[in-house]
Amino acid sequence: MSPASRQSAGARRPGESPGSGSGADDSPVRTAAVALGTGTRSASRRLRRWLRRPLTSLHLVLGVFGLLTLFGLVMVLSASSVSSLSTGGSSYSIFTKQLMFCAVGLVLFYIGLRVSPQRLRSVAPILLLIGLGTLVAVLIPGIGAVRGGSRSWFAFGPISLQPSEAVKIALTLWGAHVLAARRAVMHRWKHALNPVVPVTLVIFTLLVLQPDLGMTISIGIAMLALLYFGGAPMRLLALIAGGGLVGAIVLGLTAGYRASRISSFLSGGSDPLGPAYQATQALYSLADGGLFGVGLGQGRAKWDYLPNAHNDFIFAIIGEELGLVGAFAVLALFAVLAYTGMRIAARNTDPWLRIVVATSTAGLIVQASINIGYVVGLLPVTGLQLPLISSGGTSMVVTMFVFGVLTNAARHEPEAIAALRKDGQGRVARLLRLPLPEPYRAAGPPAPRSAAR
Repeated sequence: MSPASRQSAGARRPGESPGSGSGADDSPVRTAAVALGTGTRSASRRLRRWLRRPLTSLHLVLGVFGLLTLFGLVMVLSASSVSSLSTGGSSYSIFTKQLMFCAVGLVLFYIGLRVSPQRLRSVAPILLLIGLGTLVAVLIPGIGAVRGGSRSWFAFGPISLQPSEAVKIALTLWGAHVLAARRAVMHRWKHALNPVVPVTLVIFTLLVLQPDLGMTISIGIAMLALLYFGGAPMRLLALIAGGGLVGAIVLGLTAGYRASRISSFLSGGSDPLGPAYQATQALYSLADGGLFGVGLGQGRAKWDYLPNAHNDFIFAIIGEELGLVGAFAVLALFAVLAYTGMRIAARNTDPWLRIVVATSTAGLIVQASINIGYVVGLLPVTGLQLPLISSGGTSMVVTMFVFGVLTNAARHEPEAIAALRKDGQGRVARLLRLPLPEPYRAAGPPAPRSAAR
């Protein structure tokens, strides 16, 4: 070959990078890389377009609600089968009760979805007064029933109801009502504290008398979230949070069983057959699950190795039977819930709805984080349930009502209102006879006395 021919053969084509070959084995790699990059950018654009749609928040919250509810029912059936068989003679007794509460919860979900925010706000003080009355009544012997060492239940045969779960949402609705009316003066400590904090302290006192430390912590989280989203000063929030932490530690150390839980947590489970038994068995269950789990219904921990497997420690059963993949799916659902709730709060113009939605979302996420935290050994055991997944009738019913309120708020986003009024509601909304959402109208300043005359 002549030098000119070799130079011509070695010359690069226009657009070809130095060192890249022109062989056939390089082109599939380049084609696949270009296709992957194009597909990723296209999917990202589609996701951004979908997130900008006016009814995206509504679809997201309904999707998370449906998935958490179905997943919870399946896991309660799996985790409770052995306990049901040993106590009730049927493998389905606990699941049947949970299914019944789910039906009641769907009714309350519909009520939370259908009642207008204005009507719900107007009845908030009445709901709180009723809730305080139930907390007093449950302390009366013969009326309140003792379960797990706490007089915090109303028992009706095999059915038990815990009024403090409903008090939490009543406090949220009423507290948001008070703080939304005072949002212009929330920078003053006097207005930020009164009357939400004194009323919450009354609730704390009634819960400590039961005693119920887990629900006390849950109510405390709701109060802090109310003040934060209501616009209270951060210095005040830090002071209240510090005082609450000290109070929780004192309460934890004043009862024998709570003190043993804390000491076993701080000592790294030094007594695995004593107070640390439940937490140790939960870790064994998670370790047995591996990546994909041992299979749905095939877990061994629920065979009396892990107490309360279908309730407080159901996340350990999820990790054992569905593995890391199943546990990550639960975390992903709650992450989507956190995003959706804050999105709904940010996009609403009604200040009361914004506080209610943000506080309710924060309460659900923090409760789920505490539950998962003590199951995986990062926190001492407190007895808080995993929302919509743990077995527990009152918790499920109240949480479903909260999701109804969240869905109602998603329908009241300004863009959602415009879309529903322009294009009409879907077949399901018409079947449920849902009214068209009304735009938020801020109350104007009071009329002068001369005009009133």
